[in-house]
Amino acid sequence: MDDELDTLLGLDGSFFAVAAGFVVEFMVRRTEATPGRPHGIYYALVFRPAGGPPYVKFDNAHPVERPGGRFVKAPPSYDHWHRDLRGPGRPYAFTTPTQLLKDFWAEVKRVLNEKGIPNDL
Repeated sequence: MDDELDTLLGLDGSFFAVAAGFVVEFMVRRTEATPGRPHGIYYALVFRPAGGPPYVKFDNAHPVERPGGRFVKAPPSYDHWHRDLRGPGRPYAFTTPTQLLKDFWAEVKRVLNEKGIPNDL
C-alpha cells in the first residue's frame, strides 16, 4: 500500500481539465495518523466547473455523522464525499488510496454523463 499512497501523494497540487470548462483538482498531504484520519493523509479530490463550486468532492477535512439506528451511535467519519456543497457529506469507507481514486473517478464519470457533459472518461 506504500506505493499506492506515494502515487496518491504525488497528485498533490495537480489540476486537470476533464471536459471543456470542467476541472479536477487534487490536494493530498501526509498528516499524523489519528482516530479520524488513521491512514495518515489529509485529502480533497474535487470535480467542478472551472471557477465554480464542486459537483463532486471526496475529502476528510471534517467529520460527518454516520447513519445509525436509534440505539446505535456510530462515531463520526472524517472520510466522506459530497455530491455538492449543500449537504454535510456522506460517509466514505476509505480502504486504499487506489480504491479512493477509482471511486472518485467513477463518481466524476457518473456526474459528467448525468449532466450530459461530453467527455472521454
